[in-house]
Amino acid sequence: MGHHGEVFQGVVRDQQGRLHRALCSLPCGGLSSEAVFHVGTGKGIVVYPAWKTKARRAAQLALEWAGRSETGGYLEVSSDIPPGWGLGSSTSDVTAALRAVFAALQMDVGNEVVARLAVKAETACDSTIFNQSAVLFAHREGEVLEDLGGPIPECEVLGFNSDDSGNGVDTLEFSPARYGPKEIETFAELLGVLRRAIRAQDVRLLGQVATACARINQAYLPTPRFEQLEEVVSRVGAVGIQVAHSGTVVGLLFDPRGPEKDTRIQTAREELVRLGFSRQWSFSTTKVEPLHFED
Repeated sequence: MGHHGEVFQGVVRDQQGRLHRALCSLPCGGLSSEAVFHVGTGKGIVVYPAWKTKARRAAQLALEWAGRSETGGYLEVSSDIPPGWGLGSSTSDVTAALRAVFAALQMDVGNEVVARLAVKAETACDSTIFNQSAVLFAHREGEVLEDLGGPIPECEVLGFNSDDSGNGVDTLEFSPARYGPKEIETFAELLGVLRRAIRAQDVRLLGQVATACARINQAYLPTPRFEQLEEVVSRVGAVGIQVAHSGTVVGLLFDPRGPEKDTRIQTAREELVRLGFSRQWSFSTTKVEPLHFED
């Protein structure tokens, strides 16, 4: 399953006081990758499409973990996720490849193993590997730091691409943010709010956390016209704004049970067009429906 950026991303301390880069992804069930692995008779893995090199690397890691490093095969990957936008295309491809290999070998392997191998394949991965519950995930270590006690609160998301070119971000070339002590203190406070939001299923608290993290991210990967976007959030009655911290997608978050929700979203669409963001889409975090990327 893909995701739509993050509602939380930063640096947090564990119970031993150690610092970890961590995130909590915003799930998007309408995006996914699928993979099939056919065990071959010789060494080496052929992947189609050929440019899916991270998926090929993941398949090789899966075979090595399974004690089958001499085994080769053919890996076919299909995906509806645009790369570089921050929608989890790499993680979705990699986890699909890992699970395809394990399925071909008739092995039942847990999410924890998949997460660790995914990090080896692509340096960092997303928390949607654990799609039943929201987790605080150390995305460069492949480790769940905390199960947050439930799913992300249901919300309606009006998404758009802040990059007119659609080229996105090359995550291999993107340097991780170097947060200062004050920002790390802020992340600790925001994590407390995130816990409350999930346990109470409070979409407004979720919006507060996402907005605060998006503001911090402006110092590292700025979203164009961010201040104007915050004004749109206020005018249309959205509960917050979230971003992809290593991509170009942005989402306005709405309470699905809020008054005149559809009217608010339509007004937001019009305001986004006036700001130059015409490529838009919408989805619910609790539904599995194909996304339609509008131009």
